[in-house]
Amino acid sequence: MNKTPPTIAYLFTTFPKPTETFLQREVIAMIERGAQLRLYSLWGGGGSFRGVRVRTFPKWKLLTLIWMIPYTAVRWPKLMWELIVGLWTRMPPSWMNFWENMLGAGFACLYRHELKHPRPTWVHAAWGGAPATAAWLLWRLDGHRYSAAAHAYDIYEHGGDWWLKEKLVDAAFIHTSTDMGRRTLIGRGLQSAKVHCIRRGLDVLPEQKTLRASREPLRIVCVARLVAKKGLRYQLKIYAALKAAGVPFEACIIGDGPMRGALERLSAELELTGHLTFTGHLPNYRIWEHLAWADVLVHTGIVAPSGDRDGLPNVIPEAMAAGTLVVTSPIAATTEAIKDGASGLVAPVESPAVWVMALRRLMTDDALCERLRSGARQWVEQNFNAHTNAARLYALYERAIADTSPKP
Repeated sequence: MNKTPPTIAYLFTTFPKPTETFLQREVIAMIERGAQLRLYSLWGGGGSFRGVRVRTFPKWKLLTLIWMIPYTAVRWPKLMWELIVGLWTRMPPSWMNFWENMLGAGFACLYRHELKHPRPTWVHAAWGGAPATAAWLLWRLDGHRYSAAAHAYDIYEHGGDWWLKEKLVDAAFIHTSTDMGRRTLIGRGLQSAKVHCIRRGLDVLPEQKTLRASREPLRIVCVARLVAKKGLRYQLKIYAALKAAGVPFEACIIGDGPMRGALERLSAELELTGHLTFTGHLPNYRIWEHLAWADVLVHTGIVAPSGDRDGLPNVIPEAMAAGTLVVTSPIAATTEAIKDGASGLVAPVESPAVWVMALRRLMTDDALCERLRSGARQWVEQNFNAHTNAARLYALYERAIADTSPKP
């Protein structure tokens, strides 16, 4: 007898989003496993994805909160009192995070009727910000059972999301993609049995390219949003050190962001013209073309002044799968995949000389390169298979849906 597939309401901030391919892969994997998805995008995005409508949240509807808030206060006075006390007794880490939480609260108030008729089997928040706020309040208002994901931005930016623990404590399970994130969430008081590290993944592993016989000039690529946590000022100083040391190289930085103008000016000051190119944002297939071109992917992540940092950027395992060598800083969760001397090289961004030494080795030492490429591919095959990881995530949904124990 075939089981009826669950209907999962997925809540996103913006979906689909070109820079969040990992969420697109997750949705594809859930569809392939038979889940019936209802996709909600609280801020941007919309349209359809793989034949599934992406419902967007018309912001003008927030005006109706003028009368919905008093109504909610009368119907759920205990919840409203908790929220009011929270608002008055703690400061949001940033105005951005304040409004993210307000967006999620508004969505929950205004979409609770739509999510009752018909009622989904499950609600999943794809982020710990606005989507998790919405899922948590839908649980408090109407008893929608839910799960949530918490990514590096949710956990670390300005010390983490404003209401993160409250939102996650009632979740049936919490999905994070790094051991670092899991340890941090448990350290903040969440039950270890609820927090699951399930990595992202590739649908199909690419054929590993051959090592270039001559890697002179050394071809270097970086794929990153041009923001503080990517440590790109350090990266440009590394390129200047390579140039000063007489190491022939060609580098390109793929991505866009608020720091682009400042980085281009710094590149000119360091006289990197002819060595370094800024491509801006590129579609995913073009990124793969650059990974095929490059000898080395570099990642110079740091802890930003806001506290934000990377988890494990998707492009690192993608490069590892393709046969592109990786050099990374030891910040955040990148060293969960890049073990120094086994699957890549690790160097502190504050030491350009160490980076020059590492990149010289990758330019000249074939035996080292082949050992690193083999170790990298093995790690990806064991940890970054989208189908295997989706099966683990889907099993969590099935187990949580089947759980009929009393709920608080």
